[in-house]
Amino acid sequence: MPSKSVLETKQAIVAQLKDKVANSVSGVVVDYKGITAEADTKLRKELREAGVEYTVVKNTLLKRAIEGTEIEGMSEVLEGTTALAVSHEDQIAPARILNKFAKDSDGKFVIKSGYMDGKVMSPAEIAAIADLPSKEGLVQMLLSVLVSGPRGLAIALSEVAKAQETA
Repeated sequence: MPSKSVLETKQAIVAQLKDKVANSVSGVVVDYKGITAEADTKLRKELREAGVEYTVVKNTLLKRAIEGTEIEGMSEVLEGTTALAVSHEDQIAPARILNKFAKDSDGKFVIKSGYMDGKVMSPAEIAAIADLPSKEGLVQMLLSVLVSGPRGLAIALSEVAKAQETA
């Protein structure tokens, strides 16, 4: 039986993890075993710049933190070395950065699972989401499509008017 202070410390960590997960828009759980300290430092810097929190976690504590939540299904992959990356703003950032890193790591860095909007995602789903542009990129694409229609119509009408003037 752990001492009272150890138990209180673990309960505080579980509460922090629960809060971190509850207040995030997405997260990815990875197995980081086998990566170098240099690669880990580079990864952490990239995640930090994107506003993603990256933390090495104990499986039992993360299991307790997600117990009774919509993402409790992630518990089945919580084995071995585990790190959690969460984002509070950009839903795609953790998936995009970690998926790219996993591809470049020759199998040493593996995506276990993830979640977005309360739904547990498989590594394949995370890889698919990682290939999407950011929210700003999607908005720009949508605006480009919306603007191109009226612009094309205006150009066509202008050409018709010019053709009628010369005829």
